[in-house]
Amino acid sequence: MSLHLAEKKAVVARVAKVAASAHSAIAAEYRGLSVTQITSLRVKARETGVYLRVVKNTLARRAVQGTEFECLRSSLTGPLILAFSQDDPSAAARLFREFLKEKSNDKLVVKALAVGGRAFSADELERLASLPTRDQAISLLMACMRSPIDKFAMTLKEIPSRLMRTVEVIRQQQKEAA
Repeated sequence: MSLHLAEKKAVVARVAKVAASAHSAIAAEYRGLSVTQITSLRVKARETGVYLRVVKNTLARRAVQGTEFECLRSSLTGPLILAFSQDDPSAAARLFREFLKEKSNDKLVVKALAVGGRAFSADELERLASLPTRDQAISLLMACMRSPIDKFAMTLKEIPSRLMRTVEVIRQQQKEAA
């Protein structure tokens, strides 16, 4: 079904708006996937905050023009599905990684991904997917910040404990000597 000019402009505007606020993008070829597989991918994408869209390549090239995902333009060939991570930079990569783990979904082929204005090959999908989420990154940072304080508190606590152990040893020696 072909789109009229106004519909094409609306699609380009919508994808461009999402691309302007997204943290990362992934282009994957969906040739050979069934409708139920794509539907399950869309459901998982909605749950994880990933914008998923099948767009004609010419419209996709126009939509990413002027955004940090313009580096993907050369990779936009064939029947592609675009995934934009809205909240977490690695959300789309995790979505595709989990989707590809299922044996029946092996026909999905990741073509390229982009983060921060740089395009990466599909081989980098695992690396991007393994990045911590925002909450995980904050907890790691807080643990690093808290560690010196905890060690300092344990050191301060150890001084009176050591003194008490020394006094106890001396007391036991005096008790035995008497």
